Amino acid sequence: MDTLLLQRPQPEKTATSAAGIGIAICLMLTQNLWISASDLGNMTGLSPGIGYIKDQQKVSEEIFEQKIQNKYKNYTITDVDKGIKHVRMTKYYNKKPVRINVVEVSQNVNEELIIEPAIASQTLAARTKISKIATREDALVAINGGYFKPETGTPLGTLMINKKFYTGPIYDRVALGIFDEGYDMARVQLKAEIKTNKGEIKVDNVNQPRMLSTHVIVYTKDWGEHTPPSPKYGTQIVVENNKIIKYSSSPNTIPENGYVIVGPESKLNAFKDAKKVKLSLRTSPDWENVNHIISGGPYLVKNGEIFVDMTEEKLASIGGRNPRTAIGFTADNHLIMVTADGREGASVGLTLNELAALMKQLGCINAMNLDGGGSTVMYVNGQVVNKPAVQGGIPLSHTLIVRKNYRISKS
Repeated sequence: MDTLLLQRPQPEKTATSAAGIGIAICLMLTQNLWISASDLGNMTGLSPGIGYIKDQQKVSEEIFEQKIQNKYKNYTITDVDKGIKHVRMTKYYNKKPVRINVVEVSQNVNEELIIEPAIASQTLAARTKISKIATREDALVAINGGYFKPETGTPLGTLMINKKFYTGPIYDRVALGIFDEGYDMARVQLKAEIKTNKGEIKVDNVNQPRMLSTHVIVYTKDWGEHTPPSPKYGTQIVVENNKIIKYSSSPNTIPENGYVIVGPESKLNAFKDAKKVKLSLRTSPDWENVNHIISGGPYLVKNGEIFVDMTEEKLASIGGRNPRTAIGFTADNHLIMVTADGREGASVGLTLNELAALMKQLGCINAMNLDGGGSTVMYVNGQVVNKPAVQGGIPLSHTLIVRKNYRISKS
């Protein structure tokens, strides 16, 4: 899949003319388009300045407000912050109710907003309630993230925060990439290798539970204090500051400035005498400038069309009517976050196809399912706004949050 980035405008701060700007703003309103500062300069022959930026910001807020009112005109809309709306709705499926919460976010309207994953604790082997994570991160909004191992809390799938890989993908499942310029969504594979002066070796995953004894897995300090046991006929190589410091078949302490390679002895023995070691981690598609990645599955909407690849992503067990959580993005660069309550008479939940249809109806050009069932929970402005079976929601591995960049707001 080709990478599709929806661009956020970067206005220039130079002198301007009210007449030229007025023409461009009228065009923007009548055509329902966002016009960047450079585009405005091309249209008017003028360079926009501070006055234009303020006008542009006001117009973008008005467009956002009008779109929200039109899209959700029959539902309860609450202002969370500039550029964030919370919508409560009840829809009926086969004459049975489903309680739905939607949050729509526009960073075009509010450049202070940051959207990123957040984990339960300092290491991956942890779980805690969404309110605790949200409070710690000063989040305005939070929803539960992707799948995780219930016993430990380890995320099952790709997770990157601030360009740092926490975990790698499983089953090439779909993930949302968050960039400075916008969003992308794709089924993600890991392209990773250990490079040494004695050759290279493919890395199958990062900080994930072992699926096959033949896999080579890298464990960083984010996994915890110690590595898991080696596979049968396996070995471990401890790397610190790009140098091999230890070989062992037993679990090892993971160094702060390094990692441990765990895999079959037949694959790793050739590198025991290597002088230099370098770990290279990339994704396919090549999301070179991605800041954050959060995975889930299956797809719900792909390139504007309903697309539910449940079998291909090995998610056949999550079918049926259940509580659901989903995320997606629109053509005008809005992030859509959705929860649907289920498993009760007052809200029976959604099938994946019903959820996909809802995400498309809300304007998503790409959307994906996140962990659902007992994990489904949404937090807005200090409280859980949906009604999970466990009050406040079950302890989670990780979340997706919306918060403010207070360094911008205070400058």
